[in-house]
Amino acid sequence: MEQRPLQIASGRQPFQVAIMVASVFLGLALTITDRVPNSAAKTMHPAVLNAWVGMLLLAGTLALVGVFWSGAFRTALRLETAGVLMLAGGSSMYAVAVFSVSGWAALIAGGYTTAIAFGCWWRAYQLVRDVRKLAHAGVARLPVLVEEEIP
Repeated sequence: MEQRPLQIASGRQPFQVAIMVASVFLGLALTITDRVPNSAAKTMHPAVLNAWVGMLLLAGTLALVGVFWSGAFRTALRLETAGVLMLAGGSSMYAVAVFSVSGWAALIAGGYTTAIAFGCWWRAYQLVRDVRKLAHAGVARLPVLVEEEIP
């Protein structure tokens, strides 16, 4: 009996890549200009604020490296996972800050940020699941198919 191949969706989805590029860009912009959003400045301790800016920069960088990694696929998934988890945490922090300061007036900015955070948490779950499946596939000697999106 022939075994069905394991299917794993890569992170090379245009939407995800755009979010990660934006994360790097925004992290750089906040670092270079030394200006942060008012809501973040009001709700976060300066050390936490610096960590948050660093998370944006590092999250996008790690996830993009993982997405375009040409080496071992498990390494690529783990790098992407680290970046996506960092962005999930950073986006969640900012969503809380925006809603804490502005309440319902922050519906647009907070809503989009919350959606990005939710999408990152969901993608992190998928990545952890795929790393586990990949480990099982190696033990069971299953073929692995990786769905690519961006050429």
